[in-house]
Amino acid sequence: MSCDYKEEYYQIVKEILSHEEFQKRKTYKHHGDITVYEHSLKVSKLAYVIARRLNKDYKSAAIGGLLHDFYDKPWQEDTSKKPFFQKHGFVHAKQAMINANKYFPELMNEKINNIIVRHMFPLNKIPPKYIESWIVSFADKYVSFEVFLQPTKLPLLFGFHKKAKGE
Repeated sequence: MSCDYKEEYYQIVKEILSHEEFQKRKTYKHHGDITVYEHSLKVSKLAYVIARRLNKDYKSAAIGGLLHDFYDKPWQEDTSKKPFFQKHGFVHAKQAMINANKYFPELMNEKINNIIVRHMFPLNKIPPKYIESWIVSFADKYVSFEVFLQPTKLPLLFGFHKKAKGE
């Protein structure tokens, strides 16, 4: 990100980055060894730059990108058995949208809600409505590709856990 964009970007997202609830995501593992905080920041920055260069709503892309994985609990620690379509990949977008509206209502609008709730397309069957939603969805997938550098962690990407001895 160029120096010109950095200051503007951080002005857009500073309220989120400094919020106590968002800071908790520094302890949530995401894919591989990256945290949800780090992942969300990478997605947000990439979406911001793409949207800005395309003359689109880069503010909504930055905010939606930062909040797209704003779910409640570290999903990799949840070893409870769930039906396939209730696993993390299928349900966390809606949970993230609910949390975003709970903690940052003044930042939310229809577009940002759509960015968050549709970022997992095609796992969620309804496609994104806005170009900015598509940009964040693309940025999320691009940034998530880092997990392919650690093939043994791929099952976690889909919510599958190693069974503990004795299970």
